[in-house]
Amino acid sequence: MANQSISVSSGVSTKLFKLALLILLSCLFIRICSLGLYPLMDTTEARYGEMARIMAESNDWITPMFDYGVPFWGKPPMFTWLSGLGFEVFGVNEFAARLPHLLVGCLTLWVVWIFARSHLTASSDLATHLSRNEQSGQRLAWLAVAILASTASFIIISGAVMTDAGLMLSVSLSMIAFWFSWKNGARYWGYLFFLGLALGMLTKGPLAIVLVGISLTIWLTLSANWKAFFRRYPYGNIPWLSGTLLFLIVSLPWYIAAEIKTPGFLDYFIVGEHVKRFLISGWEGDLYGTAHKRPRGTIWLLWLSASLPWFPILFLQMFKLKKSPKINTSDRSLKIFLWSWLLAPLLLFTFSGNILWSYVLPGIPAMALLIVLNQQVLKLTAKHYVVGLVMPIALGLLVIAMALGFEVKSSEKNLLNTWRTHSLSTELPLYYLNKRPFSGQFYSDGEAKIYTGDPAAMTEQYFMVSRKKSKHNTALQDQCEALTDNAKHTLWLCK
Repeated sequence: MANQSISVSSGVSTKLFKLALLILLSCLFIRICSLGLYPLMDTTEARYGEMARIMAESNDWITPMFDYGVPFWGKPPMFTWLSGLGFEVFGVNEFAARLPHLLVGCLTLWVVWIFARSHLTASSDLATHLSRNEQSGQRLAWLAVAILASTASFIIISGAVMTDAGLMLSVSLSMIAFWFSWKNGARYWGYLFFLGLALGMLTKGPLAIVLVGISLTIWLTLSANWKAFFRRYPYGNIPWLSGTLLFLIVSLPWYIAAEIKTPGFLDYFIVGEHVKRFLISGWEGDLYGTAHKRPRGTIWLLWLSASLPWFPILFLQMFKLKKSPKINTSDRSLKIFLWSWLLAPLLLFTFSGNILWSYVLPGIPAMALLIVLNQQVLKLTAKHYVVGLVMPIALGLLVIAMALGFEVKSSEKNLLNTWRTHSLSTELPLYYLNKRPFSGQFYSDGEAKIYTGDPAAMTEQYFMVSRKKSKHNTALQDQCEALTDNAKHTLWLCK
């Protein structure tokens, strides 16, 4: 009967607890098994994977390189450090490129688990009245990480060669560390707050500070905590002076080294990427591609898809709470804190014309925590949470299809496998006509070059990859042999 009491007090029944473990283990199993089963896709994964490959090959760990001799100023180096270290350990392959990013996602799950176990149970009036024991807190924590792990944006991005998993970890660490330090007076959590910000600076730059700053500003305002904040500042539980020093020690050396190595980096990255990109829709100053132009406010629609399948559960809880206002859901301050964290990316990017689906990811852990916070008093049954199995099943089917050759996005891997196994591949040059996709560079180990002239004017033997709709294909047919093709390109051997 004691265990049954625990289930009632936490709102997590034994059946729901087992379902949460099943969801979590399914997500982790599918994601780990899938890492090496499909190619790095154009454009983001292949681009970042190639930069990491060049970094590992050149042993230059300061400035990521967009191409040999071309510095990449668009992002700090954390994503290249992660995949580059993977290449150093496991060799150059998809598994090695993706595994470090998945491990970063797992670190976020761990941080969220610690927070949910320690604070969600303690914040609930009902839980305070009935039970505060360890098992109750752990059940809430496992449900929280299961929800997070099975959210569409988390399960996809955490196993991808991108910058966003690192940003999610840094924001989550800073937000959770702030709350621990604020509530418990644990000074070491205050240092972890600044460490999270420093990691964010090395992952995506000042954006991490902005997101955490927006979240805390909203919370301090709506929860009327500004007076308490200034009473504690600067010598309260959060070590503002020594913590800022820690932040600078961790993050500043790389920025100095990068500017010294490639002058102009700071102007492009700080002003261009964080001011012009945000304010100018379709910003044309991007040195590495085209900006992602979307109507302003699109970020809210992207959040709906990125938070599947869980936003309907959150909306259902909000409806039930509004319908039954007498329900005391939780500590009001904590709930405002989590909502502020969730909404910060949406508010920041509402007025931006250059956004991606992944930009909502830093707020997704807060959504998982809010759902569990509400679950303590609303007690939705396990049948509501079965939706958590949707994403691991869908991802598993998708990865199997991709491994069998179904193309969701383009990759040059199969085409270049034909080139690599040809007897002349080590003797003849390989060219892409006019434009080379990033996966073409990655899967050729940097051997593929761009040729912008007329192939008919070439006198040497060579391999050529042309787009299927290229105006030069007629000439290539006359003097070349088509070896293979994919959805976009044809590989020719020209003699």
